[in-house]
Amino acid sequence: MKKIAVIGAVLDNPSKSQNKFNEVVGTYKHIVMGRMGIPFIDEDISVVSVTVMGSLDEINSLTGKLGNIDGVNVKTSISKREL
Repeated sequence: MKKIAVIGAVLDNPSKSQNKFNEVVGTYKHIVMGRMGIPFIDEDISVVSVTVMGSLDEINSLTGKLGNIDGVNVKTSISKREL
């Protein structure tokens, strides 16, 4: 069963974490439906929203890997509806 989810991430120091962040998201490109990033250059913070569609295991795995990156804070909202 697949679900749709939105993964929200705040990168506290993007220059140090964005390469690893992008690498991890790239390994899950098969479930990524879209992403949007907003840089706050003066504050040295980036906010990224990633919309995914996949199994709970895939979504949780991606969320966990992103959350383990130093300087990245992640929250995920998962739909209740199964596809």
